[in-house]
Amino acid sequence: MIYGDHTTGVIVQGATGNQGAFHINLMNQYARETGGRGVVAGVTPGKGGQTVHGVPVYNSVREAMAEHDATTSVLFVPGFAAGDSIMEGASAGLELVVAITEGIPVHDTMRSLAFARMEGCTVIGPNCPGTLSPGELKLGIMPPHLAMPGNVGIISRSGTLTYEVINELTRAGIGQSTVVGIGGDPVIGQTFTEVLERFESDPQTKAVVLIGEVGGNLEEEGARSTNLPLVSYIAGISAPPEKRMGHAGAIIEGGEGDAVSKIARLSRLGIPVAGKPSDIPELVRELL
Repeated sequence: MIYGDHTTGVIVQGATGNQGAFHINLMNQYARETGGRGVVAGVTPGKGGQTVHGVPVYNSVREAMAEHDATTSVLFVPGFAAGDSIMEGASAGLELVVAITEGIPVHDTMRSLAFARMEGCTVIGPNCPGTLSPGELKLGIMPPHLAMPGNVGIISRSGTLTYEVINELTRAGIGQSTVVGIGGDPVIGQTFTEVLERFESDPQTKAVVLIGEVGGNLEEEGARSTNLPLVSYIAGISAPPEKRMGHAGAIIEGGEGDAVSKIARLSRLGIPVAGKPSDIPELVRELL
């Protein structure tokens, strides 16, 4: 576990919205199944005093932390307010904010990430599915029934591909240590490199799957930064240049960041690159 375990106390920011309330219930269902603490408090300005699925709601993160032992928040706040909410959590002393929200203005993201880093608060996302340490902790919206505990880490730009790869590994009898969706926006908190640094310090993790896509060079940067055994999959082999795909950060610009060149560079680093998600379990098995 690289971002917490079953003892972690969680706050949900945006607790009274439809998405926040829905996922408080799912996160706490998983916490009950795994003996975890789960979501201990919610936050929505102006809605303090309410409860959501039995979880007390406060007007601010600082008020919630005064009453509950929590180090982490999961953000379901609308995009226009999400940057301020990240900074509120960091200012209140949270160690980790997982920003599920998509559509945050890029300058809000840049400003809030810089502030959080200055306050010593780690941010995952935005525009991500969160993290899952099977049997221990679910932070976000990943479907935990696909996963099983084990020693393979996963880092991904794509939520849907993450679920597919978890499912392929589990069906092959290969469990996961922690799964991290770092998000598909052009500006994100945790990069491949930063998550790999945490996996290197995690005695449970023996190999890592990198799931990348077109746009940027974060996958290669991460691969060069670690000595951990890696397997990679790069989506978007048929993506047309100069056209943004499903994610804001998934665009081939100036002839760089396309899937073919990424695959070639990863291969030159000696990293096995799967042709399709179903090839990943066999490649991982060869590394373990």
